[in-house]
Amino acid sequence: MNIKKVLFVFILFCIGLPSFAQFAQVKGIILDKNNNPVGNVNVSCSGIVAQSKTNGFYQIKIPVNKKVTVVFTHVSFKKATLLLSLKENEEQVFNLVMSDKQEQMGEIIVTTNNKKLVQGITVIDPDLIKKIPGANAGIEAILKTLPGVNSNNELSTQYAVRGGNYDENLVYVNEIEIYRPFLIRSGQQEGLSFTNTDLVQNVDFSAGGFQAKFGDKLSSVLDITYRKPTEFGATLEASFLGGSVSVDAVSKNKKWSAITGVRYRNNSLLVKSQDTQTNYTPTFADIQTNINYQASDKWQWSFLGNISQNKYVYQPLTRQTKFGTIDKPMALSVYYEGQEKDRYDTYFGAFKTTFKATDKLTFKFIGSIFHTLEQEYFDVLAQYRLGEVDSNIGSDSYGDVSYTEGIGLQLNHARNDLDALIVNAEIKGFYDWKKNQLEWGAKYTRESIRDRVVEWEVIDSAGFSINPPIIDLPKNDQPYSPYVGPLAPYQNVRATNFNTINRFSGYGQWSRKGSVGQSEVWLNAGVRMHSWAIRGAIESGDTQFTVSPRAQIAIKPDWKKDMVFRISGGLYQQPPFYRELRDADGVVDPNVKAQRSIHFVLGNDYSFKMWERPFKLVSEIYYKSLTNVNTYTIDNVRIRYAATNAAKAYAQGLDLRLNGEFVPGTESWLSFGYLKTEENTDNRGYIARPTDQRLKFGLLFQDYMPNIPSVKLYLNLVYNTGLPGGSPSYADPYLYQNRLRDYRRADVGFSKVLIDKNSAKQKANWLGNFKELAIGLEIFNLFDNQNSITNTWVRDVYSKNEYAIPNYMTTRVFNVKLSAKL
Repeated sequence: MNIKKVLFVFILFCIGLPSFAQFAQVKGIILDKNNNPVGNVNVSCSGIVAQSKTNGFYQIKIPVNKKVTVVFTHVSFKKATLLLSLKENEEQVFNLVMSDKQEQMGEIIVTTNNKKLVQGITVIDPDLIKKIPGANAGIEAILKTLPGVNSNNELSTQYAVRGGNYDENLVYVNEIEIYRPFLIRSGQQEGLSFTNTDLVQNVDFSAGGFQAKFGDKLSSVLDITYRKPTEFGATLEASFLGGSVSVDAVSKNKKWSAITGVRYRNNSLLVKSQDTQTNYTPTFADIQTNINYQASDKWQWSFLGNISQNKYVYQPLTRQTKFGTIDKPMALSVYYEGQEKDRYDTYFGAFKTTFKATDKLTFKFIGSIFHTLEQEYFDVLAQYRLGEVDSNIGSDSYGDVSYTEGIGLQLNHARNDLDALIVNAEIKGFYDWKKNQLEWGAKYTRESIRDRVVEWEVIDSAGFSINPPIIDLPKNDQPYSPYVGPLAPYQNVRATNFNTINRFSGYGQWSRKGSVGQSEVWLNAGVRMHSWAIRGAIESGDTQFTVSPRAQIAIKPDWKKDMVFRISGGLYQQPPFYRELRDADGVVDPNVKAQRSIHFVLGNDYSFKMWERPFKLVSEIYYKSLTNVNTYTIDNVRIRYAATNAAKAYAQGLDLRLNGEFVPGTESWLSFGYLKTEENTDNRGYIARPTDQRLKFGLLFQDYMPNIPSVKLYLNLVYNTGLPGGSPSYADPYLYQNRLRDYRRADVGFSKVLIDKNSAKQKANWLGNFKELAIGLEIFNLFDNQNSITNTWVRDVYSKNEYAIPNYMTTRVFNVKLSAKL
């Protein structure tokens, strides 16, 4: 698929779909003073009549582009009227509490907020995040259903966006940048994501072309805002994978508020469903709090804190993985000794204050500290047997290894320690002037890293140690002739690094909303600057400086069809973080340059009615031209960089998402993504990058039983074509360009709502203390698909061939979940 075809498909989706309606819509819930739903309420407007259902839900079409009156009448209540004006295809939610004593009159002044829409930001409903099932449920599980966002590892919260890698994504909570541990190499070590979904109020996501106010990364921005409680409350969730508790607290004078969450997770249920049989005892736990103080109308203070402790004890026992073809089925049998003990302790604290100098001028001051202590210790001996499988159905040994082609031993050892302290100080300013908004900011960051790497691997085949392929040693052709050279590990990495990185960054941007004729226009232009220098115990780097201009323009034509067109882009540069400075041998190069990406995004949002319900089609095509590329390999979730800028690359693709009420009253969506990304190292030619996920289909679907609406279904389905299979860490990636099998996964959840906010008041027993109570059943990997994330490379000593043995992910797993809200 070339770029012309992509453009053709994009234009087809933008203008080819018909318009299904010429009205606006008002909908909502009608309650009485006791918060009970009121059915059979007559709702009328300009000759159009509707009626509320037994659950209080109503919806009615109204004329557009003029003020109209919606009238609510019921034999047991006084009349209520609503005055409003909507544009074509617009939708307004209005929830009414009817009175039996006096008539009610009201007016809604609709000011459509297109700010996030024109920025190309996807807004995710926090309630949806808590409901959608997933092996690692949360915000990241929802992101993986969006176009352009890819992950083939259900145990990990990491994701790649439009050809980038995991280190190219920005994450903010309350405008504070969030960091993740450094040494984690597999999804089953990760544990908990930083974001606690019980505390979330808003979730915004941009897959590219974002504004200058966001940081210096190449791929995406995830911007999360935590709630500010208004009354006491609590939530509880428990399942076979762990549990969580959160508490909302508010002072009597409403000036102080706090929300605190505690979480615990145990992945044993998932990890033990894999091919490798293990003794697995993880402990993933954290406590997080967000405290707010409204000192006055002008001053507001807040504190965000997090303490996380991840303990990971992994003792593999045996493994058998079958692969190959029907004609030649193969199997790898492994017997293990030893264990792995890892620990990741992180401490995070941030203070933020907002000062509203005038109605138009606001300042924000942010200070944060992130401290991580990590250790990765393991000694694991693996004795393997590679052979052909008996495929004769009538044989007594059917399914067993009948002919051994390779016998070997592999010993892996590591003593890795890392201590990182990152301190930030930042000031931001906002100034509103008529239809213009000016924003600026300056930030200082100090990163202090102390890192010790000790890793080695010994491979023994048929009793003879195999020499490393990249060291010039005498040929070892035992047993035909004696070997007189030194014994050396197959891989050996030893390094100690003490580094300090000082960074100064800043931005300025201008935004304006205007009009051209009857069409609305939004403009944004800005620039980022970043200066950094790396100091080390052995070697220090030069001071480097980058400038990154960016711009966005959006237009909403005065058409009958509700459309918004967007174009955004600019120069995006990513100065190296510590991981990007360290090469495969553990050595830090302090002069690695910032990777550059010239990024263009063309987008369209088309809102329309289908089946008399609201829908939206979001389409984007994009192109990235990358230079100073720091190439890397991915092993599970561990990224190893070359720590050079010897490559150039590109990424191009098309993202489509259709979301709306496929089932009345619920939001679902379908996603499609096409991506092609390749790199060229030292002018050797273009090859697929490790994240070259060509096609992606995603489905997030909600449903309920019409006659029993308290029984609900949630489906999360993803199909990704195979990634490049990767190469052994010592090998030339130009020689290994095979792909992994396609990733296919469906997670489904069934929930029975025992108590909701409408029925809680009716409970006279102890259940009346609950605002919400639900029990659910989740099935992960519903169709029991075999998905693989990496390969284990095993040598056949007879043919000298190497086999790529797939490392399969989790199989079908059942989980029970209980959730409650007080």
